Amino acid sequence: MGDRSRESEVRQGEKGERVSAWVSGRLGAAPSLLRGKARKAFPDHWSFMLGEISLYSFVVIVVTGVYLSFFFHPSMNQVVYEGSYAPLQGQLVSEAFNSTMNISFDVRGGLLIRQAHHWAALIFVASLLVHMMRVFFTGAFRKPRELNWVFGFLLLVLAMFGGLTGYDLPDDLLSGTGLMVVNGTILSVPVVGTYLSMFLFGGQFPGDDLIARFNTLHVLIIPALMVGLLAAHLIVALRHRHTQYPGPGRTERNVVGIPFKVRAVKSGGLFLLVAGIILAIAATAQINPVWLYGPYRADQVSAGSQPDWYMGVLDGLIRIMPGWEIAFWGHTLALDNFIPLLAAAGLFLSLGVYPFVEAWVTGDDRDHHVLDRPRNRPVRTGLGVAWISCYLVALIAGANDIIAIRLGLAVESVTWAVRIGIFVVPVLAYSVAYRWALALQRKDRDEVLHGRETGIIKRLPHGEFVEVHEPLPPEKLYVLTQHEQYQPIPDDPAGAAAAPDPGARLAGRLRLRLSRWFYGEGSQVAKPTPKEYQEIAGGHRD
Repeated sequence: MGDRSRESEVRQGEKGERVSAWVSGRLGAAPSLLRGKARKAFPDHWSFMLGEISLYSFVVIVVTGVYLSFFFHPSMNQVVYEGSYAPLQGQLVSEAFNSTMNISFDVRGGLLIRQAHHWAALIFVASLLVHMMRVFFTGAFRKPRELNWVFGFLLLVLAMFGGLTGYDLPDDLLSGTGLMVVNGTILSVPVVGTYLSMFLFGGQFPGDDLIARFNTLHVLIIPALMVGLLAAHLIVALRHRHTQYPGPGRTERNVVGIPFKVRAVKSGGLFLLVAGIILAIAATAQINPVWLYGPYRADQVSAGSQPDWYMGVLDGLIRIMPGWEIAFWGHTLALDNFIPLLAAAGLFLSLGVYPFVEAWVTGDDRDHHVLDRPRNRPVRTGLGVAWISCYLVALIAGANDIIAIRLGLAVESVTWAVRIGIFVVPVLAYSVAYRWALALQRKDRDEVLHGRETGIIKRLPHGEFVEVHEPLPPEKLYVLTQHEQYQPIPDDPAGAAAAPDPGARLAGRLRLRLSRWFYGEGSQVAKPTPKEYQEIAGGHRD
């Protein structure tokens, strides 16, 4: 019996090796490779949780969305509401609105799951945006992670459109009002706007197929694309070593952190925490009460309507845009919608292409795994703060009517204040952030050369009072001095100014100006040289 069992074990081992070889030959995922990835170290910093919050809120969205799909009917066919909510009984509503009311009042736990789905979507987009800002300010988008930046940017855009399509599925008066704005914006696109509207709504707005088409986008197409992007992001992240903040022993060739098993346990706890917080918010904070708005009617508009925050930028830009129109050749170009659409698209595209612009300006083609401190890149930090401030001003514009009512102001006054602010605030924000970063650089330089302030006051023999400084520890010195300071490119890089092609000459001049702006005189504080440090440190010792 013992010999037979050993022979059986040998045969099973051979089968396992054959299966492993088959998988390895087709997927390139040998067990040794997987074990190697499992032995990777993961930096333990709180900011890395932002990406995990995005992932786990997306999981909550998927789980709650599957539950809701069992009860939701994506149809615009008219039925008579006979549910539990008495004020709407006997009203003619669409099947989509009727099923939404049924989920909210008659399905066990339906309202909790529906609100958790909505709150998870808001947290998902918010965590994505904050995570991208963390990547932006620390320079984590540099080579070899440009593709991951593109994946994250596309994921943010898809999340916004996924939220928009889901927001409109209940077919209530608030979502219908938002759809009217969307339709007007689409119609403002020259030449193809009318065709896009007809294709999207299945005819004249609101059409008869809107809910079914949006449901297909929201439930199938957009989630499939998002899952693909998430998978691609994780694959690329596993392919490269993890980024890490500067510190002792941390270089471009290693990673200092915790083991994979420890990280996995912490991530599991974070998932439970994220899911629990989302459910707690859903149980205590009401969101999108469609029964108060009623079913959508094409001849009615919901007063005080506000979109979800991530779409408030476009809505705000539309609200502050003057009612400009151009009529020519029998056609009218609605600039009051078209220009805000271009401005919103430009705002996000500028964020998406920035890493490639910076790489072009610096000409840096090296791999980077150690992150920047935002203070050491003043121009990048200033641009990021300016972008956020522009986003926030546009978001405030989306609530100009509510602000006017709450503060007792004229809506025109609020609108004009935001119109001015959309141009002035980003410039001021850039200037403040840029100067602040330079001031922090000067503080770092002073600490390196003169040490840390101890708060101890000493009186010198000749009567002068001075504060005693103590030298910084080596770990702190490394953090303050490890960064590289770029220099602007030469005046005539690779002979671009003398190139026969006008486009090449223009690109060369533009690159030269941008390089001087990013890293020219006054754009960074020179960090102390070893000679300066030794001279001043020696003087202190004397």
